Amino acid sequence: MPYVPNDALSLHFQGNGIDLTRKVEEQLAQIAPNSPNLALYRDMMLTVLRMARDDRNRWNAKITLQALRELENAFRVLDQFKGRRKVTVFGSARTPIEHPMYALARELGTKLAASDLMVITGAGGGIMAAAHEGAGLDYSLGFNITLPFEQHANATVDGTGNLLPFHFFFTRKLFFVKEADALVLCPGGFGTLDEALEVLTLIQTGKSPLVPIVLLDAPGGTFWEGALTFIRNELEANRYILPTDMNLLKLVYTADEAVAEINQFYSNFHSSRWLKNSFVIRMHHPLSEQALAHMQQAFADLCLSDDFHQHGYQQDYEEEQFSHLTRLAFKFNGRNHGRLRQLVDYINLSENWAKTAPPQTRDLESAKVP
Repeated sequence: MPYVPNDALSLHFQGNGIDLTRKVEEQLAQIAPNSPNLALYRDMMLTVLRMARDDRNRWNAKITLQALRELENAFRVLDQFKGRRKVTVFGSARTPIEHPMYALARELGTKLAASDLMVITGAGGGIMAAAHEGAGLDYSLGFNITLPFEQHANATVDGTGNLLPFHFFFTRKLFFVKEADALVLCPGGFGTLDEALEVLTLIQTGKSPLVPIVLLDAPGGTFWEGALTFIRNELEANRYILPTDMNLLKLVYTADEAVAEINQFYSNFHSSRWLKNSFVIRMHHPLSEQALAHMQQAFADLCLSDDFHQHGYQQDYEEEQFSHLTRLAFKFNGRNHGRLRQLVDYINLSENWAKTAPPQTRDLESAKVP
């Protein structure tokens, strides 16, 4: 959604002939004259000035400063890896080297790197060390948490530019999800379960983009099967979740299956975004007329009104870097993301792809970005 400047902030800083809003805007115009985000930076700075004026609590100020520094540093470091697809791998740091899951996680890292996918972990031992060991440094990113007692990152990323330290768990968890084009969850403790449920909640509620969530266990393992049994018997049966929410998960027992699930998800689907009131899926290949016609009926429940429309790149609406991709636009109800996953699976079927390019335009007033 487009950003709406909070002009009400300026009212807090006028008086005594001093207009801090104007001064902030003037300084920003000198620092970043061509930035399209000046309104965002202006409101950030005015928010900090309002905190300084109120000066309620030193601890609040220290939390804000630390979080802002961590965010800025992470944005800057990760910019060098922009454009590369990444997979976040979760799992226990206590998994011993001789455990079958260690070997499986190491194989997973190798297979992900072979598919040109970077591996993100918490940079610790166990599953995290194994996945990085398999991927190698060039395909590894570690998001380490600093603790009051001595600890080190795993040997693959320790002391390298591929390691990001975090003071706060919440900023670290933000980047685990923000940077992930897919997530693979291996067996683990409270932390792994916390991460699994948080990721599911974010995607189920639309707070995070739809990505593959793969549950990986060793052949014959019961960790995730037991968890899924509980979810079906207690959450789905009692209607705490929708039956289609289970489409957000895929349980597999080999590294090949995990990587295949991720690659299949991106075989036609590229990315998605909201353009005002329309939800737009970017695709590598246009859909055939027959597939589009079938979609109108089979997935009508996802649309609030109107139907699905396929079109090409429109310069006024989206980023030029994605100009080669086909768009599928519709008025998504924003609720049933499990069904949305089924739609993505449908457009990824190669038999549904067209042999020719789609029509370039139709009237998409609702999709215009102000």
